[in-house]
Amino acid sequence: MNALNLLRSFNFLYFALLSMFITFLPVYLAEQGLQPAQIGFIIGTGGFITIITQPLWGMISDKTRTIRKILLLLVLISSVTGYFLYNSSTFFMLILFAMLLYFFLMPIDPLLESLNFSISEASGVSYGSIRTYGALGYAVTSLLTGYVMSYFGAHSLSLLFVGIGFISLVISWKMSDVPVTGKPVTLSSLKHFMSNKETLMFLLLVFVCSVPARMNDTFLGIYIRELGGTPELIGQSFFLAAGSEIIVFALSFWWLRKGKEMMLISFASIFFFIRFFLSAWITDPHVLAYLQIMQMLTFPIFYSAAIQYLYRIVPVEWRATGQTALALLFFGISGILASYLGGFIYGSFGAKTLYLTISVLSFLGMLFGFILNRIYGKTHNVRNEAV
Repeated sequence: MNALNLLRSFNFLYFALLSMFITFLPVYLAEQGLQPAQIGFIIGTGGFITIITQPLWGMISDKTRTIRKILLLLVLISSVTGYFLYNSSTFFMLILFAMLLYFFLMPIDPLLESLNFSISEASGVSYGSIRTYGALGYAVTSLLTGYVMSYFGAHSLSLLFVGIGFISLVISWKMSDVPVTGKPVTLSSLKHFMSNKETLMFLLLVFVCSVPARMNDTFLGIYIRELGGTPELIGQSFFLAAGSEIIVFALSFWWLRKGKEMMLISFASIFFFIRFFLSAWITDPHVLAYLQIMQMLTFPIFYSAAIQYLYRIVPVEWRATGQTALALLFFGISGILASYLGGFIYGSFGAKTLYLTISVLSFLGMLFGFILNRIYGKTHNVRNEAV
């Protein structure tokens, strides 16, 4: 198997693990008798862990100038930890193993995205042609996990998780490492990157748009269960969401344009708003599940545009750390606010109020994106025309 196919396979398998963790952890916790506020507390606390661990592993990767060896270690420990998590029932053990999985599984995402982008550049293929397999893995495993949970019970997820993790370990052992830049890592280059006003405004935009998306990721499964849906339907809903991403990622070479990233993020935020606003008024769990197909107009456009922008401005020697900063905003800092605040709103006022709140946040993200595009868009267009 050549290097690109190995990388595509690892994308499939890692995002399969991620779907079991992000999508079904809240559902699993609810099955163990936890309330929305307790679930929000666990996931929000995991966000704090992510804030520490993602920069840590990103810095280690940049300093050691390797990604593959870091992935091997993280996949191994994550597989074992996931097995124990989905075999646990007590509140203390659930918190312990969830925090460990946040520490070792979540840092894989920015490292893998860095590997995806770097190898796609070196191989002359589009980023989307590799990332598509991640969306496929997320979709297929979401569907599979829903059925496994329904027919074999919640604790059966432990065997599925460790099985996928073991195969991921074998694939990562055979993968090629990212091409190493000849530029040394320096703190001055990172300081210059982080002190740029446009960069800071862009990261703020990512944060504003990420909070409502993360609230939906955390509480959608619980909302479907509240409306009378089964774990199978939850799996189907996330299958539709992730499956709809595939064609968008695959065609990214056609629609993803340099200098248009903020406009694309604003475009995605429009459909985030529509999707979440409609979700607030739905009372049929099947309709809510089918609505998730709107994911194709939201997350893949938002995330692809954000990554392309980041790699266009970040110093080459800090790419892994820059990718970590992006993932930190999406999965860490925004996840903390989304989980704590979302858990409070859901527990105190119900799902309708929660989804009306996140639809307003998405609308604000849309407006902010259009403002930033108006400020910086012309500058980027001039640069691109000059090139």
